[in-house]
Amino acid sequence: MKTICTGSIAYDYLMTFPGHFREHIVPDRLDSISLSFLVDSMVRQRGGVATNIAYTMALLGDRPIVFGTVGEDFEEYRQFLESVGVDTRYIRVVPGVFTASFFANTDLDNNQICSFYPGAMTYARDFSLMEFREGIPDLVIISPNDPVAMDRYVEECKALGVRYFYDPSQQVVRVSGEELRRGVEGAFGLFVNEYEFELLQKHTGLTAAAICASVPLVVVTLGAKGAVIYAEGKEFRIQAVKPTHIADPTGVGDAFRAGFIRGFQLGLDWMTCGQMGALAAAYCLERKGPQSHAFTREEFVQRFRQNFGDNDALVILLEDSINMTRRNT
Repeated sequence: MKTICTGSIAYDYLMTFPGHFREHIVPDRLDSISLSFLVDSMVRQRGGVATNIAYTMALLGDRPIVFGTVGEDFEEYRQFLESVGVDTRYIRVVPGVFTASFFANTDLDNNQICSFYPGAMTYARDFSLMEFREGIPDLVIISPNDPVAMDRYVEECKALGVRYFYDPSQQVVRVSGEELRRGVEGAFGLFVNEYEFELLQKHTGLTAAAICASVPLVVVTLGAKGAVIYAEGKEFRIQAVKPTHIADPTGVGDAFRAGFIRGFQLGLDWMTCGQMGALAAAYCLERKGPQSHAFTREEFVQRFRQNFGDNDALVILLEDSINMTRRNT
């Protein structure tokens, strides 16, 4: 399945605060809030939603195509993505600007206060899917990006008759209700977390029932409570995989999406897709940064069986891995 990942491509600046944000928030002073946190550490990591998803998909045997815009400081990042199996030919460098940057401060409860500088991502609105030169893709993932670009890709997918997964995530607060509604209506799949699902309903005027009736696949992640999938008139509850330890929550939702989508590519049932997403999320949660986790497909299957029991469908994942290795050699 030829899959295009659109969305942000960024550097993540991750900081840790050795306390609790809630202890420094005065509820009756929220209209004049002014806070500064002295952090213990800061690291720069490779990030961005499109590339985070593509990274974990590559670990699971796919060669996803990332479609987006970056700055002149991207070359080292490109080399890394290529080394793990991500197709970067459709990542366009914009001269004279920096790659987008994400700044996240995490407290002891794994709550985060974040900011995002779009940088070169702003130019994604000028990068059309019609420039894809390798036929019509099988699937497009529309994840957080420049709002104009997201709306453009929705319309282009509809015009091309391409199935797309709509993943507005953080951009729920920036994209207009009309644009969100266009993204939802016509999507093959919708990915949101629990809070984003409430905001989506508020901004579009659509009820949860209306969304689930119009979108064939709706996936709502619930953090430590796992996820719920609405598809084919049914509800599938996915148990979270308990991590060995918690290092950093950044990118966990992206890893979940990658695991789920890889299962979908392989034709697995919805429950198995969700469980693959949950396991991929746990791997990410155990490492600092959204692209620091690693595993072989054999290790992934073994851990899957430890958490969810044996599943003959996972043989497809291993066979796909073996076949890909043979093709590459």
